[in-house]
Amino acid sequence: MATKRPRGLWGVGWACLDSALHGRAEHRSTALDYAESEVRRVRFAAGGDLGWTLSALTSPREAPTAWKVVVITGAPSWAEYWAPVLAASPRDWEVIVVDRPGYGLSEPGVCELDLTLQAKALSPLLTTTRGQRLLIVGQSYGAAIATLMAAQRPPRLAGLVLLSSYVSTPGPTARWLLGVGGRIRDYLPRDLRNAVREVESQPRQIDLMRLALGRFRAPVRVIHGDQDDFAPIAATEAFCSGMRLRAGLSLERLAGGGHFLNDGPADVVVDILRRAMPATGWTVRLGRRVDQVLADATRIGFALKARFNVLADPSPASSFVP
Repeated sequence: MATKRPRGLWGVGWACLDSALHGRAEHRSTALDYAESEVRRVRFAAGGDLGWTLSALTSPREAPTAWKVVVITGAPSWAEYWAPVLAASPRDWEVIVVDRPGYGLSEPGVCELDLTLQAKALSPLLTTTRGQRLLIVGQSYGAAIATLMAAQRPPRLAGLVLLSSYVSTPGPTARWLLGVGGRIRDYLPRDLRNAVREVESQPRQIDLMRLALGRFRAPVRVIHGDQDDFAPIAATEAFCSGMRLRAGLSLERLAGGGHFLNDGPADVVVDILRRAMPATGWTVRLGRRVDQVLADATRIGFALKARFNVLADPSPASSFVP
């Protein structure tokens, strides 16, 4: 935890510098790696009548899906870094990952430091189709914004997932990055400059996230790697301690996990999101009720057999015993 990771930092820095030198806002076009049927770039008007056009990547689907997964990334906010997850997502998911205001292909040219205003700008992403359930995912700096979006209580919200949450306590790599970036901020490419400004401004707003969680009505899953040297897991655990949410809050510690969980095998992230999807709805409740009835019947059968020895061998039903 005491060591920095210069390869990762150089990779991010080079992506920004290279795109700036070539006049690109997108750091690597997803069209180079994926067909439009797998990953597609879309644009939409920001909420709140702000006059911005925002950009996002989505997993296109021909028919309405059971789930819509909205991902709010950290700082810098680059949707294309989630492209492998989009391409690997199940066909019954619609996944959309946004370039937040001031990053990538999204307007404006400067970042918006007000977390509440960012949540308002991104609110059009929360629209769902009939019968579709919504899962909001906040990554790193985006965790606070995702929480404020979820606190708007959008229809069909099923849960909130916070990945590698940054809650204003930097780890060693983040401290080094902020120290260097703060001194040369004016000379950095746009996205790195905006990232430094955002992270510096978060401490005075982090209570907004805490208050929003306190009013939350859907399940919250907090997922954090125990080797995160950008946003220490201890800070997230302290932030979440003592919170009693109506629908529950759980924290999962990923052994060996770093900060950028999406920078590994895509199927790992897909599995994390799948496990975070709350199993609710009338079909699930009915299935649970049937399982419970069968389990109760099996236990009664064993009790009667033991006492009266009148029932046949109930082993065929034994698989229903929890």
